[in-house]
Amino acid sequence: MNNPQATRPPQSPLERFLKTPKGAVMAVLVGLTLVGALRPQDHLGLLNAAVAVATGLVIDGGVALLQRRRKLFSDGGVITALIVADVLSHMTPLYVVMATTAVALLSKHTLKVGRKPIFNPAAFGLLFALVVFGTGQSWWGSLALLPIWLTLLLLAAGLLITSRVNKFPQVIAFLGTYFALLLAMAFLHLGLPSDTPGDALRAPFVNSALYLAFFMLTDPPTSPAPYRQQILFGVIAASVGTMIFATSGGLAYLLIGLLVGNAWRLSLRWMTNVPARSASSLLGSATTVIDAKNDISDENLA
Repeated sequence: MNNPQATRPPQSPLERFLKTPKGAVMAVLVGLTLVGALRPQDHLGLLNAAVAVATGLVIDGGVALLQRRRKLFSDGGVITALIVADVLSHMTPLYVVMATTAVALLSKHTLKVGRKPIFNPAAFGLLFALVVFGTGQSWWGSLALLPIWLTLLLLAAGLLITSRVNKFPQVIAFLGTYFALLLAMAFLHLGLPSDTPGDALRAPFVNSALYLAFFMLTDPPTSPAPYRQQILFGVIAASVGTMIFATSGGLAYLLIGLLVGNAWRLSLRWMTNVPARSASSLLGSATTVIDAKNDISDENLA
């Protein structure tokens, strides 16, 4: 009998790449960016996205050259650049888009433990731009400015990516905590008069939370893998973000919540490594004592 797999044509490099988690994320982000730009006012968003991607490729390509890596094309750099462009307002000056993307990617290469970054690069760069440049953030790539029914497209894309990176506990914990706290605040009439919980439960704020949960919170290098830690990570990011929204409002609350979650993950890694480091130190001390005794014995024998 003929083996059907023997006659199957080999997959192209593009097909193989799209089947990887990074390839799937990139394809989905490109799709959402193109759909978001259907709104006439957001056509300039495509220019921002192109400039951000070019900046990301230059930054990561330069780092690859310095490190003498063979692969110069950075899929991670493209993903970060697309997220930055999707969040920034389409009216953002191009130099700010470039600076935000550069800071985001440089944070990935400098603020790290081992080979993994500490903070989500896009969130770090966007918060930097908000503080330094006072940038507007429309989250247009989350389809926040398009008809509400297109949120279903965002949900479908987000669920696909969450499944590919195995982060369902984290996303469910984040969104469940976030919306539960906002509902409780609305019932208890808590929060600011200017930025009410009711506002956060409507578009475009809902789209922003979904986009962050699906495409930024789930970033594998900056989020935990064990399910229990994923749940805690999601609860912490949502709780901190909601608390900041309730007390200060503004645009940074989701980003700060995510970055605090990243910092918690770093502290968790440090605490779980303490016993191993302590055991290693004790073993090293014992070895030093033994070596010293052997040196004395050797001197006496001489």
